[in-house]
Parts: sequence; structure tokens; C-alpha cells
Amino acid sequence: MTGTRPLKITGGRVLDSKTGLAPHADILVVDGAIAEIGTIDAQAAETLDASDRLLIPGLINSHTHAHGGLGRGAVADRVPLELFLNGNGAINGSRTLEDKYISAALSAVESIRRGCTAAFDLFVEIPAPSVEGAHAVGQAYADAGMRAVVAPMLADRTLFQAFPALLDAIPEPHRSKAAAMAMQGFEVSLATLRRTIETWPHDRSMVRPGVAPTIPLHASDEFLIAASRLARETGLRFQTHLCESKPQAIAARARYGCTMVEHLDRLGVLGPEFSGAHGIWLEPDDIKRLAANGCAVAHNPPSNLRLGSGVAAVREMMDAGLCVGIGTDATNTSDGQNMFEATRLASFLSRLRGPDFERWLSADEAFALATEGSAALLGFDKIGKLAPGYAADIVFLRLDAPNFVPFRNPMTQTVFGESGASIDKVMIAGRTVLADGKLLTIDEAALRRKAEAAAARLDAVNAGAASAAAEMSKFVGTFCLAHGSAPCPVHRRMEDAP
Repeated sequence: MTGTRPLKITGGRVLDSKTGLAPHADILVVDGAIAEIGTIDAQAAETLDASDRLLIPGLINSHTHAHGGLGRGAVADRVPLELFLNGNGAINGSRTLEDKYISAALSAVESIRRGCTAAFDLFVEIPAPSVEGAHAVGQAYADAGMRAVVAPMLADRTLFQAFPALLDAIPEPHRSKAAAMAMQGFEVSLATLRRTIETWPHDRSMVRPGVAPTIPLHASDEFLIAASRLARETGLRFQTHLCESKPQAIAARARYGCTMVEHLDRLGVLGPEFSGAHGIWLEPDDIKRLAANGCAVAHNPPSNLRLGSGVAAVREMMDAGLCVGIGTDATNTSDGQNMFEATRLASFLSRLRGPDFERWLSADEAFALATEGSAALLGFDKIGKLAPGYAADIVFLRLDAPNFVPFRNPMTQTVFGESGASIDKVMIAGRTVLADGKLLTIDEAALRRKAEAAAARLDAVNAGAASAAAEMSKFVGTFCLAHGSAPCPVHRRMEDAP
């Protein structure tokens, strides 16, 4: 946002992420960035009254999926990851270009309403990625006024090719049906992604493309190497789902004779542009290896709980110097885009890792992961902090909200008590996109009408795929239970602990 009149935000309390305090201070915004914080005399500036408001930096989502917006409510309440993936086509198939835009817009709208101003989005198109689809998702974020890395998910192996033991456990005739499923060659997908990048129509200071092989087990080595090379050539961020489930960790050792992280390191895929989503089943040497290569991990507490995947060793990651961000994952696997909830859960779940309370994630540490940690992972410069030179991505919280009365500890009351209900305004790049409970960038009533119509149509057209997935689910479910109970070098669930 450049060339506009300077804006002086007065009367608010500005959260200091280092001290956790929130002194009264003015903020001067010039060309979409914070020019000054303190007592400011800028008589020529436009004035915005922030009295009785707590000002915090916008939360940053290090891992989500735009396709989940239209998938809300479509996932059964008790499904582990692989069982969820078995039904992926029934949830995300048959979508038009407008459907893809609608789904991304739903995610962006909810994100802003929950105080999130930037996200790393790995979206899927079935049966294959398209230039137009990626651009449509980017357009939804641009229209909402939100920052995003938009990375089409790519794979050249199906679920059944990723887990050969699963295919072996399926009886005929279902085995033949599963074996006949196939993905297009990775050369085609990468060529599509390259065209997507070369023709990217959006302002990259706000919405930029990324590279996202969906899950390493679902990608051939040649594919992973080529995708990594593309990310480095184009200077883009690379994200994949890394050791999210116990079956993934066990299958990686069976296939490669080592952990998935060690295998990726041997391929030369790890580097500063690399981030792994979830990272639950990482072994101690994996964490050290990722840190040594300058990688990052996107921690997703809501979906990790929803899918029963386990509790990530976040403190160990931080001790190793690994960059960690916080994410929500998709709306259909975490039932929302609430970064306040994800941040709170990151702190609370750390308390299940052991009795040493000094190693639990504090409120200020969790907040730092959800802002500065995620910002570093996304690769945007100067976001995630309220300080001179940083983008004016600001969330205004009402101090008359119940969680702030009485007002004692700004950081703790924000991280442990805020749900997004206290939000009064959201500003991104100095532009107010939400005010007085109303989104100013997208017509939500019209979006709702389109979403309801799209969901009804898609449920009908995908009914056959849903039926086929349900038939296969009994075998996938048995596989998940068996592999979820198998021995593993690390313990990330309560029943696994010695």
C-alpha cells in the first residue's frame, strides 16, 4: 500500500512480544509499513482511534489447505490420516474453477476473522494441478487482502503406491481397483507448476507461489529432486508433509532403510527453503539434521489432535535451533482456521511431553512461533512483529471482551484466552480489511450462497467416489490400526510411552 496518506493509530495498547507488556503507544503507518511507535506528533497524518484496544501483530499460519474450505463437515469424526486420504477424491473431486476460488475465499475470510494475516497454503486439485486453478486460489487471497504462499500439491504416487503393505493387505477385487489407480507423471506436474510460476499474475509482496510435493512417500526420488531444484531456481519456498503419521515413519524405514529425513538429506532436498508440515514422528537425529540444513517445521496442533497423529516434540526442535511455525491445517481436518486456538494448543500440548514445567512452551514462546516463527517459514520479509520497518499487519482486540477483564497480563490473556471473538479490526499492509465485525473486501453473504450451492452440487456428483472410498475404508482402517500399534523408536502418543 503506497502513496497513501500517513496514518496515525492513537490511544491503543501495543503488545511488546519480548516483554509481554502492552503500554499505551501511537503507531505511525506510512506506505503500508510501521514507521514509528511511541508518542508521535504527525499532524498531517490521518488519525485512527484505537482507545480500549490491544494491538497485536497478525498471526501467521505456517500450514493450511485452501481446498478444505468447501470440505467443512465432510470428514467423519474418527479418522486417522491415511483413512482421511482414502476419501480425498470424494471430498475434493469434480470441482470447477469457481469452486476452487470459493473454497480458498472461505479459508481466507475465516483466517482474517480469526486474526490471521498471512498463510502458507498447500491446495490440491483433482485429478491434476492446473495453472488456472493455482491462479484462482491466489486471486481469492488477493481479493480478501491477505498475504499467502500458494503452493499446488503435487504427487506421482497414489496412497496405495506409497504404502505397498496396504495394497498387499487388500483382497480382490478391491486390490486390482486400488492397483489400477495412477497419478500423472511428475514431469507433467512440474511443467504445469513452472508455467504457473512464470505467468503468476499477483503482487508477490502479498501473494506468491510455492512448491509442495504433498508427502515424500507419495513422490518418487526423481520427483523430489526435481521439485527441490525448481524451488531453488525460482527462489520459492518448498513445503511437504513430513513424518505426520506413525505409518509414514514406519513405511519410510521399510522402504529406505533409514528415516525419511535422512533419505531426503541424501537426495539433497533439505535446505533453507524447505519446511516440513507436522513433523510429529521425527527422531532426535532428524531434528538435528533439519536444523543443520536450515530447515523449518510447521506445527499443526488442531489437526494433529483431530486425526490422532500424536504430539510433536516442539521443545526439542527449538532446543536444536530449528525454525518452528504454527499452523491450523485444513478446515476439513481441524474444523476451522483459528490460529488463536492453534497457538493455545501448541502451549498446552507441550505440557503432555513431561513433568518439567520449565520445558513447557510459555505463552510468549507460543506467540512467537505463531508470528515470527511462521513469518520466517513463509519467507515474507518484515512481518510478524509490531516494530518500525515491519509491515502494518495489525489486529485490534477489544479490551472490554470477557477474556481481558480484568486486564493483568496481555500476553497470557491473549494466548490462553482469545478465540478471535474480541477482534474489532484487522489491518494488512496498512489497509483495514475488517472493521466493526464486517469484512470490507469480500461479500460474505454472496460467498455463502455460492458455497452452499457448490457443496450441494459436489456432494451429489461425488457420491459415487464417496461410496467407493467407503468400501475401501475398511481395509485402510485395519492397516492404520496395525501400523499405528507397531513399534517405533520415538513415542508421540500416550499409549506409546514406555
